[in-house]
Formats: sequence, C-alpha cells, structure tokens
Amino acid sequence: MKIAVSGLNNTDNPAPGIPVIKGIKDEHTIIGLSYDPNEPGNYMGMCEKVYLMPYPSLGFEELKNRLLYIKEKDGIEAVVPNLDAELPLYIKYQKDIEDMGIKLFLPSLENFELRNKNRLDKLSSELNITYPKTYEITSINELEKISKEASFPLMIKGNYYKAYKAYNLESAIEYFYKISNEWGFPILVQEVVKGEELNLVGVADGNGELKGAVTIKKLTTTDIGKIWTGVTIHNEKLLEIAKKFVKATKWRGAFELECIVNMNHIYLIEINPRFPAWVHFATEVGVNLPKMLINLIQGKNVKQKLDYPQNKMYVRYTGEFVTDMSNFTKILTSKEL
Repeated sequence: MKIAVSGLNNTDNPAPGIPVIKGIKDEHTIIGLSYDPNEPGNYMGMCEKVYLMPYPSLGFEELKNRLLYIKEKDGIEAVVPNLDAELPLYIKYQKDIEDMGIKLFLPSLENFELRNKNRLDKLSSELNITYPKTYEITSINELEKISKEASFPLMIKGNYYKAYKAYNLESAIEYFYKISNEWGFPILVQEVVKGEELNLVGVADGNGELKGAVTIKKLTTTDIGKIWTGVTIHNEKLLEIAKKFVKATKWRGAFELECIVNMNHIYLIEINPRFPAWVHFATEVGVNLPKMLINLIQGKNVKQKLDYPQNKMYVRYTGEFVTDMSNFTKILTSKEL
C-alpha cells in the first residue's frame, strides 16, 4: 500500500511522523508530507518521495488540490496525518478526502471536539476520572482575579494547543498573550496536580474496542515537555479508563491520554487525537500501533494486543547525517523531492 505520512520534523521538538513510518515502512511504500524544507525527515531516506504541503491555515481547497496532485503523480492510497494543526481539516473533510480515493482512519468531528480542553471536565465525569480545577477566561482582569484565589504555579493553556507553567502573575500574563495571539480564545487556567505523569497511547477500531495500547511513565522531559526518557508500566485503572473512553465515544484511530497519577487517583490532563512522538517505543516493546492503524484502514481483522513487558526503558537521542545542499534547494523550489 502507498501511504502518505505527515509530521517529518525530528529535532528536539519531534513530530510523530518518523516514529509512525518506522512501524510500517517494511510492508508499505511511504510518501512524506512536509510543511518545511528544513524538516529532517525530508532527507532521512525513509520516504520514496517527499512533497511540501500548503499550511492548514490556507483552508481545505488548497489541501484538496495538493492531495489530488500527489495522488495523480504517485498514487497514494491513504494518509496518516500526525500534526495538531492539520487534523481539524482532515477530520472535518474526511468524507471528501475519501471520495478522492484516499483512505483515512480518524475520529469523527464530534469526538474531536469532545476532547477540547474546555470540555474535558464533562468527559472526565462520564469516565469517572478527575479533571484538575480549570478556569476559562478571555481577559487579563479574569486572570488577575484567579491569581488571588488560586495558588501558583498554574498551567496557562490554549483550548486546542500549547501549555505553559506559570510561577507568578507576570509570567502568566506573558503566556496569556503568547497563546491568545497564536491560537485565540478562550484561555484555560488550570491548577497544577502533583504526581507521576503517565501517558497511554492506543488505537481503537471505531466500534468501541481498544485494539492496542501501551502506558509509559515519563522520567525526564525537555524544556517544552517532550519525553526524553521513560519506562513501560502497567496501570490497570488507566487501561480500564482507556477502554471505557473508546467504548463510550466509539473512537476511531489513534489517541493518547495524558494523565497525572497520585497514589490511586488519576487526573486527566489532555487527550491527543493522534499518535505521540514516542509511539515507536510501543512498536519496540511488541505493540505496533501504526501497523494496527494501517490494517484497520485496509479493513483487516486486527487482534487485540494489550500485553507488553514492564520496565523497558525508552531513551531519545540526537543524531546527525550529511546530505547534499541540492536536495534542500530542490524541495524549496519544486516543492517535492
């Protein structure tokens, strides 16, 4: 199968594309979808061809025209989108894209909006899981009022993307402007919950069954919260929550639950409607979630796989390679490589 995969950035703020490709490249032909000529995945030799894509802010018509061009030239049969910024377009217009002969396996628009941060309180209640106390604001006056009622540090979050930990009012105001200028309103102010950070990555079949999942505990992270080292663990309560989430929503495709666990108390922090950048860790411990996703796209029967070894350690590292400058020039000018 010829599959297009986005998210080819592989720097200190890695995207999920390269880890996804690692899980499926032995059985399928990969076409890379890139948004920046500087993305390392453009040059790593893991894609048969790479195309530059229009920014999602340009709208669906630009995306549609580009996908039609790529399908005509290279015959792509499916797309695995991996970036937060592009997912709303792919999800909203997935029927239109599938009518073009390009398969997707994504959640419904209703489910995508259900995991918006200002709606997670309601979802958490339905799943019998705790959601940290959260305020929804649109002004500095509201932020100043909250700062007198709540204790710092506080998380300052966008409704869809971005989150920063503020240790005082001055930094909270800075992050308020930073997020609102980029992503708009509302801004969420959330209490900081102490405990171990657990993340569960999974794939669901759209009929209420969790097909595969792996849970890790973050040991160290980068300054922007990306996992650097982690370890596999089993947490039955979190796994049951994931099963309940999938059954209740009929979730379709990849997802990640970000949680804080304090003793036996689990706080839901975020739901990502895609694979995380550490998804190849799951593949390496025997649960190849990207492969499961592609098998579901193809309509194959996928056996449930929820068992994996505990205490396996994940270590991210940096690497370098050399390529010719003409490759950069070519993708910059012709928008394909």
